[in-house]
Amino acid sequence: MSFSVDTSRLSSARRSSTHLASRSVQGGRIVYSVRIPLTSLDQVLPVPSVEEPDPDNRKVTPKHAKDFGDYVAQNKAWVAPTLLARDNGGCEFTLVPGAESSGIGYLEIPLSIGSVSPLLIIDGQHRVLGIHLTLKDIGDQITKVDRELAKTTRPDRASTLTTTRKTLTDQLARLEQESMGLDIYVEPDNIRARQMFVDVADNAKGISSALRSRFDSSKVANRILDRVINHALFKDRIDLEQDRMTARNPNLMGAKHVADLTRGVAVGVAGRMGRKREAEIADEVLVEKIHRFLDCICDAFPELSAVAERTLTPLELRKNSLLGSVGMLRVLAGVYRELRESAVPDEEITAFFARLAPHMNAPISEGSLWFRSETKQDFAVNQSSPSTLTQNLQHLVSVITKWYHTPPLELQG
Repeated sequence: MSFSVDTSRLSSARRSSTHLASRSVQGGRIVYSVRIPLTSLDQVLPVPSVEEPDPDNRKVTPKHAKDFGDYVAQNKAWVAPTLLARDNGGCEFTLVPGAESSGIGYLEIPLSIGSVSPLLIIDGQHRVLGIHLTLKDIGDQITKVDRELAKTTRPDRASTLTTTRKTLTDQLARLEQESMGLDIYVEPDNIRARQMFVDVADNAKGISSALRSRFDSSKVANRILDRVINHALFKDRIDLEQDRMTARNPNLMGAKHVADLTRGVAVGVAGRMGRKREAEIADEVLVEKIHRFLDCICDAFPELSAVAERTLTPLELRKNSLLGSVGMLRVLAGVYRELRESAVPDEEITAFFARLAPHMNAPISEGSLWFRSETKQDFAVNQSSPSTLTQNLQHLVSVITKWYHTPPLELQG
């Protein structure tokens, strides 16, 4: 028997990958900019180790990495910034003939093996680890389904497994088509490389909770923010940038606080809007609920009505009334939710809140309604807000809700 082998079809193990890249300069360093397929990230960059952190970077948080991977897997419209890495001289760049002026060329990157790589991550450890874990998890799930399919003899079970497998393979196929940006900085000096990480961390501006509430449309409380703040009480009175209400802030509250009130009305002061709950409640329904609550407190409390009518400023409200504190408004939102769950109509809740109105003076004195034995744990003398610890807010909601049914002497008549 005779045969011939086409040796042109054989290759040894690959030691590098080649990518189309652009070359530029930043901070005196050469920078190569490329797009890396998600399925190739762990071949180009080291997979961050939870047990053995990179000494030139921060320790990774497994949950943060997993959350990012889940976000990419579950959101077809995901978005993420460019990864930053450092090359100490292992990459080779060749200009495309005729592209000298544009800096376009071929970048050969030595392959990464596990946590060992010629490239070191400056920014993006959690993104790299998250993608790696997600792809591995999908692969493991497909393998598990295949094993169960091979063993099952039940047609209904086989049908369910086949559907599950298609969902997983479709998800994997989508991720195989997607990529992420990578900027590679050429920096052979270890000390200067460490400084790059510090500079990136120092100059990064984190997103405030207020901005997250304004732009993060994945949460219904954030998604409906623009419609909620059209209410007369909130209109032009919400700080869309800052989380904290300082003594001189002319706004009633921040966007984060509006989201807190919305959640309070929907699920209570300590409730969570999980995925199931998010899917169950329509945006329009929740907008209507929070607006009914705002109507209720404006009708019950003359100070809030005055703010809505522009005859009282939030600064004056905070100075003289507990209603100027986000904590007290969250408590009222929680009470409103509890009473509505018990089928108490809005007009009765408004009447009940109106009986609380004379007791909203601030700061708190020892003779105040709020310094009764059952609520004094939630307040401090000379303060203008209840404690905002979750357990205190929950306790106040419980006590005030009970007052509706069994009012203390101060609220009778």
